[in-house]
Amino acid sequence: MSAPVELGCEGIGAADVVAVARDDAPVVLGARAREEMERSAAVVAAWAAVDEPAYGISTGFGSLALVRIRAEARVQLQRSLIRSHAAGMGPAVEREVVRAMMVLRARSLAMGRSGARPVVAERMLELLRAGVTPLVPEHGSLGASGDLAPLAHCALVLTGEGSVVADGGVAPAADALAAAGMEPLELTAKEGLALINGTDGMLGMLVLAVWDLERLLRVADVAAAMSVEALLGTDRAFAEDLIALRPQPGQVDSASNLRTVLAGSPVVASHRFNDPRVQDAYSLRCAPQVIGAARDALAFARGVTSVELRSAIDNPMVLPDGRVESCGNFHGAPVGLACDYLAIAAAEVGAIAERRTDRLLDAGRSHGLPPFLAASPGVDSGMMLAQYAQAAMVAENRRLAAPASVDSLPTSAMQEDHVSMGWGAARKLRLVVANLTRIVAVELCCAARGLDLRAPLAPAPGTGAALDAVRSRVAGPGSDRYLAPELAEVEALVSSGALLRAVEAAIGPLR
Repeated sequence: MSAPVELGCEGIGAADVVAVARDDAPVVLGARAREEMERSAAVVAAWAAVDEPAYGISTGFGSLALVRIRAEARVQLQRSLIRSHAAGMGPAVEREVVRAMMVLRARSLAMGRSGARPVVAERMLELLRAGVTPLVPEHGSLGASGDLAPLAHCALVLTGEGSVVADGGVAPAADALAAAGMEPLELTAKEGLALINGTDGMLGMLVLAVWDLERLLRVADVAAAMSVEALLGTDRAFAEDLIALRPQPGQVDSASNLRTVLAGSPVVASHRFNDPRVQDAYSLRCAPQVIGAARDALAFARGVTSVELRSAIDNPMVLPDGRVESCGNFHGAPVGLACDYLAIAAAEVGAIAERRTDRLLDAGRSHGLPPFLAASPGVDSGMMLAQYAQAAMVAENRRLAAPASVDSLPTSAMQEDHVSMGWGAARKLRLVVANLTRIVAVELCCAARGLDLRAPLAPAPGTGAALDAVRSRVAGPGSDRYLAPELAEVEALVSSGALLRAVEAAIGPLR
């Protein structure tokens, strides 16, 4: 089991979120966070005991904020809020997303600016430790005021209502709590609002996407290098002095990876001189410019997540001097825009990868490779349909790259008259990243076959390690066979990190 993650007052790191979401790392509430939560909860309790209106404590919500709530109805106010806002529809979102969302909401509460008692965060952490996963429908969040509906489905389970995902089906939350030895939580003033007024769903998805793309873009560099080699391309366009003339950070790193992976290549050396071609096609020559630009987008998104992971997100906020002030920190624009930007970047990486694959399969442009890399062209179709599948996903990613953040729709009787659509942007990003993983896997399959067909010329140590990793799961060139399982095997090599580990074990860490 992963080491425990401690929630303090300063937030947590991306690695902590991934450990909880994917590896079921346990989470504990730190002593300092407990003190801060107790302090802010006391402030809220004091406000709840007086007649002066405070949003979400003694008033309604959204456009109902002008409605004063009697003291005796304020506990019911929180219960009603959770019930009414758990209004999602559609299929359940993935377990890792729900777990990320829960630990991030607990993280924000632990910073002591929401007025929730420590027991609220502790119960969320108990759900995580017990493996109880609330059923959160996909549709319902507009990204301001945060991810209200998805978080409400999580909060509802804390109170013993709603549903959980269990053994591939759905079970009542009350039964799941009883099986875990937990009592339903009775919410007090502001705690219902504190449980749902955050950007934790979209942020969790962005954190997971950034984590995956950190590795995937390095694999994209490896796949591009394999294609360059298989297509008898040159590495001269990636030379350090040439790249230094336009030193975009991502381009510098991507070009460095291409040089490292191609270093010592007998294939590249075989046509270093007396080659009538003076330059390669854009899809080869400009690989570091495109993948590098995606790396720069990733750096931007990484910076957004770093700030968000140490930010208190709620409304109203309980300040150290005892004030309870309304704010707009729940608005998801910073996260939504980062998701949209990253989806555009990832879509472009897939688009240029597909162009290299198409070139590998076209006998008129592949410099000696057989049509579609087939053993007996005509009788065999080779990798023809693998590129069809790849092109279909590239096309889907282009559609998904249309930004969600510009599509605001007003809600709550025009009180919430501009929303971020950050949840939708994050959902799209997950699809784009999954598609890009498969797109890169197809390029790896085709480039590996191309390298095999260049024998007796040997690949570079870096590309050779990638080729060996592919061949550990998938047979080399030959007569047509059932192709889908082979593509799935290479996809698993990419998504698990096994292919990148094999390459780095041979030539050292890539940037």
